[in-house]
Amino acid sequence: MAHVRQGASLVPALLAPFRLTPHRWSLIMDDSSKTARAARPTIRDVARLAKVSIGTVSAVINNSDRPVAADTRDHVLRCIAELNFEPNNAARSLKHQRISSIGFIVPDLGNAFFVDVAQGIQSVLDHVDCLLVLCMTWSDTQREEYYAQVLRTQRLNGVIYLSGTGLPSPSLISLATKGSVVFVDECLPGIDVPFVSSQNLIGARSLAQYVLGQGHRRLAIVSGPRGLWTSEQRQAGFREAFAGAGLIPDEVPVMRGDYTEQSGRRAADEILALPAAQRPTAVLCANDLMAIGFIRRSRELGLAVPERISVTGFDDIPEARLLSPELTTVRQPGYEMGRAAATLLLERIGALVDGPDQRDFATELCIRHSVSRLGGA
Repeated sequence: MAHVRQGASLVPALLAPFRLTPHRWSLIMDDSSKTARAARPTIRDVARLAKVSIGTVSAVINNSDRPVAADTRDHVLRCIAELNFEPNNAARSLKHQRISSIGFIVPDLGNAFFVDVAQGIQSVLDHVDCLLVLCMTWSDTQREEYYAQVLRTQRLNGVIYLSGTGLPSPSLISLATKGSVVFVDECLPGIDVPFVSSQNLIGARSLAQYVLGQGHRRLAIVSGPRGLWTSEQRQAGFREAFAGAGLIPDEVPVMRGDYTEQSGRRAADEILALPAAQRPTAVLCANDLMAIGFIRRSRELGLAVPERISVTGFDDIPEARLLSPELTTVRQPGYEMGRAAATLLLERIGALVDGPDQRDFATELCIRHSVSRLGGA
């Protein structure tokens, strides 16, 4: 994760006019199977059919000062009619620098990686005078559905979605059919929308290979929540490294965590209760918060890290470098991922001509001091 940027602000929306609570969303929720429609054509589809640039289509739609030949303008208008394309009025307000809104659904801001993503989003929206509507779900399925429903009713310009459950909701599916949703960090099964990610599997594999290279063979995993794309990718990367070193992946114990510090502490209680001869020499945690919880609980129980047990994380949040010992982990660029997601969404709704240069970001192994080298390695 990139260093958290200072100075960027998050502007939460006041949703008071709706006076809804999560347990009441079912009263207003549409049956998505009845309301689902084919994805509406986008400005990109018009440009492709007309064989012109997106900028030319935008100039025709907005009657801008950009010169467009009369026959080209007529051709673009015919293509708009043929596709039954309806210009996004909210996107047009962005082009004219009027305040509009983008929703960001995120599990919480207790994880510094999520803060980095949010600040990356805000840094892009600042340049188009756009409000960021922040909705925290606490990784609860009902809250995810509730906020997707509210944002759909609010008619925002679009939504950037970072799932905490890995489960699609009816209102999210309805939002996705309108072509104004982008996923960041986590993708969801059965919903085909643009996705900005980092190379979780590659990063996890390189981390596990490093731990194995330090001579560790008695290992354990503290995984992320079941069903989350990042959790499954990281566990797959660990398993690839184990298999490459001649270990049987299914024989490596896995404790299920939930990406919180508390679940790392619980895993430490379980693992450190084992007899010393059965205890793993290294524990690979699927994110930094769980690794931090594991290390702090180990210290409370009198087991020094890395002298008696080695621990790794994933994300490289700022706390990873402040911990004692400093945490060996994998860095993913949350700020840049947030910027890419915002740029991609604005491009999809016609507010920007060019999309992001990158959607799949490399990860980086950060070797610090929480992994010991065993004798003979």
